[in-house]
Amino acid sequence: MTRKISIFVVLVFSALTAGWSQATATLPNAPTAVTDDEAGTLRNLPMNFLRDQGAIWTSPIHLNEKRALGAVVLVGATTLLITTDHQVMSEHLHDASMNHTADQASTGLTGMFLAAPIAYYGIGALKADEHAKETGVLSAEAMLDSVAVNEVIKIISRRERPTINDAKGEFFQPNVNFDSSFASNHSTIAWSAATVIASEYNGWATQLAAYSLATGVSLTRVASRNHFPSDVVVGSAVGWMIGRYVHHKHHRASVYR
Repeated sequence: MTRKISIFVVLVFSALTAGWSQATATLPNAPTAVTDDEAGTLRNLPMNFLRDQGAIWTSPIHLNEKRALGAVVLVGATTLLITTDHQVMSEHLHDASMNHTADQASTGLTGMFLAAPIAYYGIGALKADEHAKETGVLSAEAMLDSVAVNEVIKIISRRERPTINDAKGEFFQPNVNFDSSFASNHSTIAWSAATVIASEYNGWATQLAAYSLATGVSLTRVASRNHFPSDVVVGSAVGWMIGRYVHHKHHRASVYR
């Protein structure tokens, strides 16, 4: 068991440091110049996705002390949550009606984020608005990048869902294949898209709306008993960090009016 826990800590650390390093690599928030072949356009999307994955998975190699500190904090918070997951899910949130309502809410909210790239790109195409088109492309790219990373975490972690085995949340279970609880794909999708939208249209109202909806997805995934608290925290963190990276890496300052 000690060996399994050690593997798990390394897994989480690698995933979160990858995201943290790339999310902070291009700060501050001021738009930066990008080359034409890396710009957030529909034509560049396939190649940009491949470049993103290469950068994300190799980024721990390039960590420095400043960037590693944030990742260590995230890993510590995740580890602390894991120690309380069983207690939270076994003692609370047992109202079947509430669970069903929360499940429907999380599905509906996630659906809104999945539809956002099409909506933004469609509106941009109709109105010749390059800013909206870029938002559509980059939000789609961020979701693809985040889910690709999160699926690897799921395949390796193989964690039981809260509805199984008295909500013990055991990791590395042979009977868990592609339905691993760790981490939450819904949260990853919501936070990656919300982060791009909030970065592209960075007024306080847009940021409040985008992040509030993403928070709603994360909370309802726990309230519906689909995920443990640590699942949604990691999923949200991966989504936020990769969303930050995608925006800073591929956003063109010239699309601002």
